Amino acid sequence: MEDKDIVDLYWERDEKAISETAEKYGRYCYSIAYNILSDTEDAEESVNDTYLNAWNSMPPHRPAVLSTFIGKITRFISLKKWRDKRTQKRGGGNIDFVYEELSECIPAKSTVEEKLENKEIAMLIDSFLETLPVCEQSVFVCRYWYFDSISAIAKQFGFSESKVKTILYRTRKKLRSKLLEEGVVIEN
Repeated sequence: MEDKDIVDLYWERDEKAISETAEKYGRYCYSIAYNILSDTEDAEESVNDTYLNAWNSMPPHRPAVLSTFIGKITRFISLKKWRDKRTQKRGGGNIDFVYEELSECIPAKSTVEEKLENKEIAMLIDSFLETLPVCEQSVFVCRYWYFDSISAIAKQFGFSESKVKTILYRTRKKLRSKLLEEGVVIEN
């Protein structure tokens, strides 16, 4: 079924929308959730919460790209679940490693005032990504948006793990330079 038709089902409040979403995007959502949580049960729960959230969001929202809309919901729910688990000292997934890799590029969150700056930083990162070759951009997004493992990215692109690490390292270095240039990050 086409995405437009699935969105129409949500707007018509037809429960078939959920089963169609699950059939078309279930594995995609599970992949996002599992990459963040590294726990089958939690990933499945996040995916189910995604369907409920999509049901409650449409209407009023009518997403232009359903896969992106569903993926963002899954990512948000999974990150919240990861934070909650971390707060409860029960561990989490690969996310600590991903954040650690980016720690030299992105300033740490500390005050409410800085939340406004976070939007500016996100816009800078988006514009930076648009300057990258498609391959580098895709590898970066796979790692830092979808939290894919190095080995999964290598397999997906047909690269060695070493090449993926090199691409990510060089891209982070370029990003850091861009953020230094913009005054977002201060040189140590």
